[in-house]
Amino acid sequence: MSKLVLATRQSPLALAQTEMVAAHLRNQLGVETELLRIVTTGDRQTAWSLEERGGKGLFTSELEAAVKSGAADVAVHSTKDLPGDMPEGLAIGGYMPRADARDVLVLRQGVETPTTVATGSPRRRLQVKAIFPDVVFSEIRGNVDTRLKKIGTLHVADGTVLAAAGLKRLDIDEWPGVEFLPLDFSQMVPAVGQGAIAVQCREPDAAKFAAIFDAPTMRAVTLERAFQTALGGGCHTAFAAHVAASELYLFHESIGGKSFPLTPADFNAPVATAARILRDVGLLGA
Repeated sequence: MSKLVLATRQSPLALAQTEMVAAHLRNQLGVETELLRIVTTGDRQTAWSLEERGGKGLFTSELEAAVKSGAADVAVHSTKDLPGDMPEGLAIGGYMPRADARDVLVLRQGVETPTTVATGSPRRRLQVKAIFPDVVFSEIRGNVDTRLKKIGTLHVADGTVLAAAGLKRLDIDEWPGVEFLPLDFSQMVPAVGQGAIAVQCREPDAAKFAAIFDAPTMRAVTLERAFQTALGGGCHTAFAAHVAASELYLFHESIGGKSFPLTPADFNAPVATAARILRDVGLLGA
């Protein structure tokens, strides 16, 4: 294994994340790396509503196909884009150390209480609505800088919501015409895997990658994804699960937001833990 080909989306954020993974692989394995830039269905169809079309998989399936066919050795994903079910023959080789997983409320400068917020995420909409009950929502698409321009310059809405990790990886800590307000997990539960970069590979290759990636992130995200798989969570459902140290934050449109303490045993049996907690809150049958 002298060279690894990394499949990636072409957005600035995706490329920044893939370059981080490529540098890590070069450092840990002494290999050369090459990026295979792919335009996904979600990138092409900029007019689509991700909620209506089912956003999960729209940004990942072409990358996964490249790995399955052998055109790429690994695919690099924002973990929150991954569906709960893994395609046959593929596995998660590991995760980079997780960045700040919080969501950030981006408000047009001078606005304290937004009347309009642009986000296509049901998860974000319902949780923003709990903070600002009178707010009205609209869709927004585009890369991070495009969304910031739409709020700060074009004023298409009073605000939007972005992931703190994405802003950090793009070295954006300020932007003309907007203010950034990070939201605590008690205010806004992040998407499953938010802040984590996933490295997906062919199943037989998973073991050789596992040792070089971040074990605490794998431990936390594996539990979060167990909730996602149990519920079949996609872009149609306002659902979120986030593990912070030994605390689970859970949000679902049927029950609102809740938190639960976690024990080491809970992490050792993620599928059973997810089923037990979801049964306890009435989201799974007995």
